[in-house]
Amino acid sequence: MHEAGHGLYDQGLPAEHFGTPLGTYASLGIHESQSRLWENHVGRSAAFWEHWHPIACEHFPELKKLSPAQITAAVNRVAPSFIRVEADQVTYDLHIILRFEIEVKLIERQLAVADVPACWNEEFEKMFGLKVTGDADGCLQDIHWSSGLLGYFPTYTLGNLNAAQLMRRAALDRPALDGDLARGEYKALREWLREKIHRQGLRYRPAELMQQVTGEPTGSASHLEYLRKKFAAKGAKDF
Repeated sequence: MHEAGHGLYDQGLPAEHFGTPLGTYASLGIHESQSRLWENHVGRSAAFWEHWHPIACEHFPELKKLSPAQITAAVNRVAPSFIRVEADQVTYDLHIILRFEIEVKLIERQLAVADVPACWNEEFEKMFGLKVTGDADGCLQDIHWSSGLLGYFPTYTLGNLNAAQLMRRAALDRPALDGDLARGEYKALREWLREKIHRQGLRYRPAELMQQVTGEPTGSASHLEYLRKKFAAKGAKDF
């Protein structure tokens, strides 16, 4: 669903403006908002699994032994973990902060490449309370640095912040949205995103686009409100 969100954005860009700024996505932070929105706000919701559980069981019979509520609880379990792509929504952004802080030190030549593993292991244990025992679970788990993609990791957190703001605005603009999602009907949400985000291309800079669509530039308030509403009442540790 994460990658499908990226695909929907690319498909929604105005084809008649292909090759021009109007046919180009606004930013990677906006692009990641589309993937994180469909992955987390839709795919990890109770409504999603209530609706799709019977069909999922047809394709994956082992799921029959689990109720929709049990699957929802499993995909929303909160616990510190070594691997970013397996991280829960509450601790995910800590993985990004760790990588960003190391990148800044590398760029400012405060940290040598050879010292990254030791730095990573020390900072990871401080943040997560877990001791890294191998680089495969540590600084070598992502492909970004080996591909030269310094500066990419923050786009995931920007995506989380933008996704929460967009979902909040979509729910205000489309009062029937919760009912649509409960019935497995996604057209209204897709078309709202297509009109507000996809079709705009690079007409606006990211902050301007978020201001236009949600009434405010990218911020943390909506994301924190979403996390608290979803997790704090269910016994997750205070964050």
